[in-house]
Amino acid sequence: MTEIDVRPDRPLHDLDLPDDGDRPLLRAEGRLKRRPGAAVFGSAALLLLAGGLAVGGWHHYQAERALAATSEQVRMLVPEVRVAIVRAGDSKIDVTLPATTAAFEAANIFARTSGYVEKRYVDIGDRVKAGAILAEIVAPELDHQIAQAQATLAQTQGTLQQTQASRELAEVTNARDSGLVKQGWLTAQQGDNDRLTLRAQQAAEAVAKSNIAAQQAQIKVLEQDKAYQRVVAPFDGVITQRSIDNGSLVQAGSTFLFTLMHANVIRTQVFVPQDEAVGVQPGVDAVIRVPELPGRAFPGKVTRIATALQPGSRTLLTEIDVPNPDGALQPGIYCTVELYIPRKTPSLMIPADAVVFDENGLHVAVVENGVVHMQRISIARDFGTQVEVHDGVKPGDQVILNPMLSLTEGSRVSAHRPQTS
Repeated sequence: MTEIDVRPDRPLHDLDLPDDGDRPLLRAEGRLKRRPGAAVFGSAALLLLAGGLAVGGWHHYQAERALAATSEQVRMLVPEVRVAIVRAGDSKIDVTLPATTAAFEAANIFARTSGYVEKRYVDIGDRVKAGAILAEIVAPELDHQIAQAQATLAQTQGTLQQTQASRELAEVTNARDSGLVKQGWLTAQQGDNDRLTLRAQQAAEAVAKSNIAAQQAQIKVLEQDKAYQRVVAPFDGVITQRSIDNGSLVQAGSTFLFTLMHANVIRTQVFVPQDEAVGVQPGVDAVIRVPELPGRAFPGKVTRIATALQPGSRTLLTEIDVPNPDGALQPGIYCTVELYIPRKTPSLMIPADAVVFDENGLHVAVVENGVVHMQRISIARDFGTQVEVHDGVKPGDQVILNPMLSLTEGSRVSAHRPQTS
């Protein structure tokens, strides 16, 4: 190796550089100066660069393999889904509807004769039997009218007796003179007079009898008015309203006296919607429930139905009779009616979680042999957690609960039926 003497006072171009190819060593101010590990550093940098490239390539290769494996796994993945079994609907439809109770019989009692209330025997809340006296009305002028009518009847009966006597005389005279007329002892004119006189007396007798019949009918009317002075209960029941008191003036046909209700049987009217009215008929079981009487049910039966639905509401008027021997049910209270209507058309029940509604309408995902089939359905009734459908599925079908959005027609799945407690 060649040494070169480098001094500050000697220009660098005056240096005598050898050309033997050896790298020179610089000597500064009489001391030898060497470059620290330049070759080693370059080699190390090259090695680091090559190693980095190798590691990067390896990681890229591993990422590609992982991505390919994930894609293949996703392609071959068969998701596990929860399914429920479609079951046939019950033989009866349980329908709950609002209603109001009413008495089986109710009557507003009015005065049938004019006068003053002499005595009132009942008040609101009193229970009465049929024929019991509720009040008595006095009308002195009615008694006078009855007495006058009876006197007129007696006069008419006297007139009838007088007319009958005249008729008998006319009969005798006509019978005697008719023979003399035939023998020529009396003229034909006399015979005609006797015959027509008899007919006139017979007509007068008939008129008198008719007058007697009319007068007797008039007396019956007055006597009926007299009977109406005693106001009686038309049936067993409870007095729910009263509008008179002792001494009240009443007018025949216009003064309201009492309201009487028969509450031993309660009548309830409900309006059944059209989709549930099919199957409603007399004899269908029903249960009445009152919010103020929790835990108690009042069984009854449908007794009467309207044969036609109301056009405005498309509902069927239905009446239910409920025995009420202890009087726990009162007329006019709010209640709910549970009807157990026999089902006329078959139906199927599926969980509400299985129903999907999207741009294609209502449908469910049915699993058959591990393959998904999208089936359109039509819902008849919604019970919250369950829905009743008419078509699209059949009993025993497996429908997916809460189906994933990625499920499509023909997707493969693994059906799993959750355990029910």
